[in-house]
Amino acid sequence: MALPLEGPVLEGALVRLEPLGHHHAAGLAEAASENRATYGFTSVPGPDEVGAYIDAQLGRAADGLLAPYAQVSAATGRVVGHTSFWDPRPWPAGEGLCAIEIGFTWLAASAQGTGVNTEAKYLLFRHAFEVWGVARVDLKTDARNARSRAAIASVGATFEGVLRNWGRSWAPGEEDRLRDSAVFSVVAEEWPERRAALEERLAARRAARGARP
Repeated sequence: MALPLEGPVLEGALVRLEPLGHHHAAGLAEAASENRATYGFTSVPGPDEVGAYIDAQLGRAADGLLAPYAQVSAATGRVVGHTSFWDPRPWPAGEGLCAIEIGFTWLAASAQGTGVNTEAKYLLFRHAFEVWGVARVDLKTDARNARSRAAIASVGATFEGVLRNWGRSWAPGEEDRLRDSAVFSVVAEEWPERRAALEERLAARRAARGARP
């Protein structure tokens, strides 16, 4: 049985997650051309690499390894980044998904700190737990990436530890090296509490935006 990795459009008040396609190429290139100072440990294509990046993600999707999304601003319709479901693991009986990871996430500099990441994670968590019925959602980042670790913790994921030499390093100049990966998760038993906290946080952000003159 093929694992159900073809996620639908996921719509929020701040961000719309659209299944990635080549029609997102120009928007992704524009997003990737903004200030890249925060991408030291993250795989983000250069503006001239976006076509190949989309091809690679769609290739992984065709192999059942990944469900890639363009992150689109709900207010402007502008593409502001990328994220995905990936690394699906089936239940022992082989029916459906036991666990999934959220990864390949990056945002344009102008979208960072705006609530887009929080809402995107909320939408992805909700779909994974409530539609696919997973027991666990993983998130990983380079153990040195303090900014990414703080962002993951802020959406309610629990830090589980560091896996040494776990995977490829995406840091510039480290193409042939392995990185230590900081591992986080949310499990199904925690999701109702995490959902409530994320919804409260997002409501507060919407209220603050509505109060601005």
